[in-house]
Amino acid sequence: MVKWSDFERATIADIFSKIDTGAVGCAALSRCLTVYPWTQRYFSKFGNLSSPDAIASNPKVAAHGKVVMGGFEKAAKNLDDIKNSFRDLSVLHSEKLQVDPDNFKLLADCVTIVVAGQLGKAFTSEVHAAFEKFLAVVVSSLRKQYY
Repeated sequence: MVKWSDFERATIADIFSKIDTGAVGCAALSRCLTVYPWTQRYFSKFGNLSSPDAIASNPKVAAHGKVVMGGFEKAAKNLDDIKNSFRDLSVLHSEKLQVDPDNFKLLADCVTIVVAGQLGKAFTSEVHAAFEKFLAVVVSSLRKQYY
C-alpha cells in the first residue's frame, strides 16, 4: 500500500481541479503517438495517424485521451485503492490488447509534460514530485497483470 502525505493528497486533488482533463488527455496522447510512433500500432482503428497534425486533430485520439484522463482522475479520487481501480484495465491491456507495458510510462511522461505546461509556474518541484509519485502508482497498477 502506498503512503500518501497530506501534501501529496492535496496536491494531486488540486492538480485535477485546475486542469482540463479532456485537453490534457488529447494533448498527451497526441504527443505520445507523435514522439513514440511505434505506439500507433495499438490504434490502427483510429484512422489517419500519418502526421502530428493528423494525430492532433483526430477525434478518436481526443476521445481516447479524455477516457485515459478520466481513469487518472478516478485514481486521484481513490488514492488508497488505485491498484484495484485499474485491475480490469490491466487485464484488458495485457490479455486482450497486448499493449507493451513500457508504453504506460511513456504516456505518463507525456501527461506530466502537458500538465506542467497547463500549470506553468505552479508546477513547482514539490508539485512535480507528488504528481510523479501518483503517476508511478498508476503505471504500476496498469502493469500489475503483466507480472
